[in-house]
Parts: sequence; structure tokens; C-alpha cells
Amino acid sequence: MTTQPIAVVMMSGGMDSSVCAGIARKEGFRLAALHVNYGQRTQERELRAFHDVCDYYAVEKRLVVDIGYLAAIGGSALTDASIDVPKADLDNQDIPVSYVPFRNANILAIATSWAEVLGATALYIGAVQDDSSGYPDCREEFFEAFERVINVGTKTETSIAIHTPLLHLSKKDIVTQGLQLGAPIHLTWSCYSHNDIACGECDSCALRLRGFAQAGAVDQIPYW
Repeated sequence: MTTQPIAVVMMSGGMDSSVCAGIARKEGFRLAALHVNYGQRTQERELRAFHDVCDYYAVEKRLVVDIGYLAAIGGSALTDASIDVPKADLDNQDIPVSYVPFRNANILAIATSWAEVLGATALYIGAVQDDSSGYPDCREEFFEAFERVINVGTKTETSIAIHTPLLHLSKKDIVTQGLQLGAPIHLTWSCYSHNDIACGECDSCALRLRGFAQAGAVDQIPYW
């Protein structure tokens, strides 16, 4: 029986979360992978990428949860078909319409419940604050506040820390670190709008492509 500590890693199937999983493994944790379907446009493709990445890392503990109520709530271009996914504007200072209201709080709550059952001591999430689309639930103060919520709302003997190793990295640094770790970036999916070939025009695609270009590397997934 292994005494290796367990980390619940929130894995969308995207580049950032796959690198985050690699970091958690390097830091000595046994991975338990959580994926959430919330009615996003690329839900099917992201789920496939999640399982591909889990297979790569030989993750045995996997949990896929459906929270389609976020799509019913709407308010985001990722979940509401009546709102177009805009082309990238990396200089935009406003919160983009791709923001899914309070999504990370919903995901962290699920991760905390599972972590408490597993006896996990860590939650890993590949959120990026400094070189990203500017979502409010990707800020350092949000994760600090949520960790306090975990400490208040779980059993006395439960101790769960939130790890955000990518929070203050640029996409260039994430790409570089991912390649150094041997993370399966080629298996990941970041596009907000397409399930077959990445659009190359949404915020997520643009940030990813810029990161690869700045890192002097080639992204192996297909783009329009």
C-alpha cells in the first residue's frame, strides 16, 4: 500500500492543466484527475483530451462530473450558442464574454468534496492570472479566499491546500516548462469554438500560439 500523498488535479484537457498535472507528479503526488463538463461548446473534444492526458500520465483515479446547470444559467460565449465566441483581443482590459460566471468556484467545490473522501492533501489547478484572458476567478486572492472556505467547511482533521503553480507564469514559460517536463501538450485542446481543428482566432488559441511562438517551439495540434 502506497503512502504517496494524493493530489486532486483539475484537468480540462487543455495545455495549462496538463502542465499543472506534470508539476504535481514531479512534486511527489499521486494524481486523481477531475474533469467537469459544464455545457461548453467543445465539451466532447475536451473530454477526449482529458482521457488522452490521463492515459499518458497513467492516472487511475478519474472523476468526470456533469454540471450542465452552468449552461442553463448562461451568460458566457462558451455555454450560450446565442453569444458568438469573439476573435482574440489580447490587449482587452475588460472581462471577456468567454468568462463563465464563477465556474472555478463550482469546480473547486467538487474537487474539495472528492479530495476529502480520498484523503487528498492538495488541489492543483492550472489557472493563469498574469498572461490570460483576465477572468476574476483566476486571481490569487480568489484562491486564497477559497482555501479559507475549505478550512472552515471541512472536517477538523482535513487539511487541503490549493496549488496554483502556473498562476504568475507567462504562456511562454508554461510552454517551456511543459516541454521540459515532457507534458503531453500535443494531446491537449484549448480552442473555445471548434471540436475538430482549432480556430486559431479565439483568446485561448491566440494565447497558446503566442506562447509557443515566444518559446521558439511548434504547437503540434492542427489549426485552421
